[in-house]
Amino acid sequence: MEDLRRRQLIAATITSIHEQGFANATISRISRNAGLSGGIVAHYFDDKAGLLAATMRSLAQDLRTETVRRLKAARTPEERIDAVILANFSDEQSDPETVSAWLAFWAEARTVPGLWRIQKINERRLLSNLRHAFKQLLPAPEAGLAAAGLAAMIEGLWLRCALTDGLLTIDDARTIARDYVARFLDRE
Repeated sequence: MEDLRRRQLIAATITSIHEQGFANATISRISRNAGLSGGIVAHYFDDKAGLLAATMRSLAQDLRTETVRRLKAARTPEERIDAVILANFSDEQSDPETVSAWLAFWAEARTVPGLWRIQKINERRLLSNLRHAFKQLLPAPEAGLAAAGLAAMIEGLWLRCALTDGLLTIDDARTIARDYVARFLDRE
């Protein structure tokens, strides 16, 4: 039951952030969206900060799970790179509620140490997965540059998709990221 309640509260937090914004996602609104009493948040998460950190960890874990699933199916370094691209631009990561939550957490992470730590772990994981694949295709210095460039491109494209009301679609973002990889590898 504890795990179910935690998941309910995390889902309600994501919905509350999407509907009301980060600042207005109060314990009262979150618990109401979850259909639970406000006191239950303190029971499972201590306070709002604990709930928000757990929610960001949950989003990061969902992305990690999707990435690992896709990486397991990849057979070549190129397929591994594509798996990372596809995981970051998956339907789950493009869901409007998920997008709202990620945007809110990114904005808050610079000033909230617990969220910053989660963001840095997520960032290192992205770079590590890309670096590992690129090192099988390029000399180490170029592999690091390619990984850093693609990571920045993935994050930038994701933000552009989130903030442009459909002017840039997730399909466009996948195409642009794949084109970057093809051009980077062709130049060698």
